[in-house]
Amino acid sequence: MPGDGFTSRIRNLLRSPASRQRKDKRESLSSKVTLEKVLGITASGKCGLACDPRSGLVAYPAGCVVVLLNPKKNRQNHIITSRKSITALSFSPDGKYLVTGESGHLPAVRVWDVAERRQVAELQRHKYGVSCVAFSPNGKYIVSVGNQHDMIVSVWAWKKDVVVAANKVSSKVTSVSFSEDSSYFVTVGNRHVKFWYLDHSKASKASVPVPLLGRSGLLGELRNNFFCDVACGRGSTSDSTFCISSSGLLCELNSKRMLEKWVDLRTGTAHSLSLSEDTIFCGCADGTVHVFKAANLQFVCTLPRPHPLGSDVAAVTEASHLFSTKMDARYPDAIAVTFDPASHWLSCVYNDHSLYVWDVKDVNRVGKVHSALFHASCVWDP
Repeated sequence: MPGDGFTSRIRNLLRSPASRQRKDKRESLSSKVTLEKVLGITASGKCGLACDPRSGLVAYPAGCVVVLLNPKKNRQNHIITSRKSITALSFSPDGKYLVTGESGHLPAVRVWDVAERRQVAELQRHKYGVSCVAFSPNGKYIVSVGNQHDMIVSVWAWKKDVVVAANKVSSKVTSVSFSEDSSYFVTVGNRHVKFWYLDHSKASKASVPVPLLGRSGLLGELRNNFFCDVACGRGSTSDSTFCISSSGLLCELNSKRMLEKWVDLRTGTAHSLSLSEDTIFCGCADGTVHVFKAANLQFVCTLPRPHPLGSDVAAVTEASHLFSTKMDARYPDAIAVTFDPASHWLSCVYNDHSLYVWDVKDVNRVGKVHSALFHASCVWDP
């Protein structure tokens, strides 16, 4: 048959010395070439930004590469994952591992050894993209949530490569956060705030995934909001859950899932939040990051804004020239924030693909530790 002859010719070409020589050349180049620095960031929200609470490393995606930034030394390391773009990532509580979620058909949830930058687990259950991932504080479990085409919530005993509990969601989910004692986690999204309870004893004994028990948050008149980020309390606020709506409301739910209090952030749009034990940082529109006390949602201050939109970085000769005093200046939205409890630094990603790290040890004297300004849209030609 003609098809067989064509196939045999292709095989002979692949076996030819020239073909092997090209392959050997590629392999020798890959052993000599190393990735020194990535100029870019593709984090589209809080799920694409994470901070190791022990070392202060900041992780974010740049396509299919995870950048591990040391802000103190202005040095990068990299995890080259797969051919699929990274949509979500999160550190383990001890900082030894990083979990990533992917986009596309049959995406994997992968676990990486941070120090060795090698894959230690590949978890596949989702059929479409993964929206968010998180380690439990006890390090035993990983929760992964599929995107709006997938709609599956899975809890993995990741060291055994098994799903111990799962369920479906009926709304787009944008963020997930575990409680401090690992007994439940909370997902938020479009008209969605849900508490998921994991029965550890049943999950560990079951041979197939057990159904996750989910209970909606009791939000009253605020139930129809789009909730874009969530964080379970730590320390003295461990019984509380804090979430933020895109309309600019910061809400606190108590241990009974009931809305305890809320405050208006007075912003056009809110995007993300991050907690320390006593402070809440809220990333909002126009470069604004508002700071509140976790104990009572009392306003503390607003952090400095980044550079204004339209800044010509190449023409700047002094760092102070980036910060405009014009009344009509517009600023990029703060779409993702994450707090480093060791250094008391806050990393912020803005929607023009820039990254700033602010020293917030003293909120009355906030200083810039690190900044990186990249292309705000696609790069069509080098």
